[in-house]
Amino acid sequence: MGGDLSTAPKKVDLLIVGAGPTGLGAAYRLRQLGLTDFALCEASDNVGGLARSYTDDVGFTWDVGGHVLFSHYAEYDRIFEELMQGQYTTNERESWVRIAGTWVPYPFQNNLRYLPEADAKACIDGLIEAQTNSAGAAGARDFGEFIDNVFGSGIAQQFMRPYNFKVWAYAPEKMNKTWIGERVAVIDWKRAKRNMDEGLDDFGWGPNNTFKYPLGGTGDFYDRFAPLFADQLQLHTRLVSIDTKARTATFDHQGQLRTEPYDALVSTMPLDKLICDVIEDAPADIRETAQKLMHSGGYMVGVGIKRPCPSTKCWMYFPEADSPFYRVTYLSNYSPRMTPDPERYYSLLCETSFSEDKPEDEATILERTIAGLESSGLLEPGERDDIVSTWVMKVNYSYPTPSVERDELLAKLIPWLEERGIYSRGRFGMWKYEVANTDHSVMQGVELIDRLTTGKPEQTIGITYKVTDDGRQAAEHERPKVAGSGEKRIAQELEAKNEELERMREELERCKQQLLWPQRMIPPWAVSEDSLLLLRLYRRQHWNIGCFGVQHVADAGKGWCRGACCNGIGCRRRR
Repeated sequence: MGGDLSTAPKKVDLLIVGAGPTGLGAAYRLRQLGLTDFALCEASDNVGGLARSYTDDVGFTWDVGGHVLFSHYAEYDRIFEELMQGQYTTNERESWVRIAGTWVPYPFQNNLRYLPEADAKACIDGLIEAQTNSAGAAGARDFGEFIDNVFGSGIAQQFMRPYNFKVWAYAPEKMNKTWIGERVAVIDWKRAKRNMDEGLDDFGWGPNNTFKYPLGGTGDFYDRFAPLFADQLQLHTRLVSIDTKARTATFDHQGQLRTEPYDALVSTMPLDKLICDVIEDAPADIRETAQKLMHSGGYMVGVGIKRPCPSTKCWMYFPEADSPFYRVTYLSNYSPRMTPDPERYYSLLCETSFSEDKPEDEATILERTIAGLESSGLLEPGERDDIVSTWVMKVNYSYPTPSVERDELLAKLIPWLEERGIYSRGRFGMWKYEVANTDHSVMQGVELIDRLTTGKPEQTIGITYKVTDDGRQAAEHERPKVAGSGEKRIAQELEAKNEELERMREELERCKQQLLWPQRMIPPWAVSEDSLLLLRLYRRQHWNIGCFGVQHVADAGKGWCRGACCNGIGCRRRR
């Protein structure tokens, strides 16, 4: 399908619809396996989907949302390094919550001491009450009850409820609790109270404490996929319809229609649109099920300012109603290439959600965003005059909402599609926000190809979440042995353990060579490595009581033992 669309149809093994992270991941894996009989079809003029970047006429680069790259996968890391060739920054997270006229470090619930005294007390009292007397996370029927049961009334009212409504554009009661996992920081009340009483900062929660960022914006990474399969990539190619019985897909390429047979089709477009707008022969009950899927849209508003950046912050959360946006990112702090000149300009990216439950006025979103920046102090008085660039983008599909009945809906829709050779994957293809980061999305494509070519089970989409035993802690990621959120962690732990074992073996060998064994003692060849290790560890912990009569080769004369036998510290036993 990489040639002229006017040519006669040629059946391909696989059609991939959408060149976002998931479609690119699938194509990458096919190329890696040496398979070229596929087509990658993208409706827009470039790859990347929701992860692409745009550069405006002034020279500011904007992402479609506040993307950062942190990985749960060793394979994703390998692909990233292969394609980026070092052309990225590595950043330490600095995120804050704007509330009650002040800035509270993220996670909010871990750093209540930054609040006004009365607000902090209300949060702590509510947290203690909830975790002492409520049914906990296990007793919650939905996300709203999870918030109340786990965080209590103070944190719920001040932050969790208003913020989550601003993000999701739906009340928490309309959402399930199975998605939470590593997305929501849960804290024990004792830790929260200790932090407040002792004035402790507690910033390190979450997997994105350190993140990478491509120099040219998030889309810079995904742009680098395209040349790898230029023969298979078709831009300006929109999927119009699918006949599941005939296994044909019809595309519109710049006004020309073409019907393409297929063996299997990978769709990364929104699942509800796939079933309701594209599949011609979907039965009524399947259409009705798909229509129940919930999602929100978003406005991305970029503001470029001709001033040096006044802050080291990364991103900030805004739960209060004095601004339309729920998150603002100092995008210029991620890479020096995001503005025309990093010494003279900085940029803010503001995100506002909308839905049928939370409508937003597109005509006023820019002005309301700038006013919100002023009211929160992100724009100083008079700084509005220094705005040299604005960028507004409406995204109709921003967050796949994990509604109360979502899992039940997916359990009906996904098998129905796969029985007909259609595999829906990606952020909106699978509709699982909990595994919809860009790394998850790329790996959904990679893992699907492995399944289709080798039968290897997919790991990412099968990730589940469970509540801890006490029923009061966060839903906990249940990590499989391979892939998902566990692959990278396990690999790193094994590598660290192997390195430590090697260091221990080397030190044991040095110990053997440094010790002189008198004839009255057991000869060295009869002493096990385990015995030597125990001796060494004991000396390290109790060096002040001497080296147990073992003579040191380098200190055979009179005097103090100087200590290689005691790890270079020396001991206090006179020989």
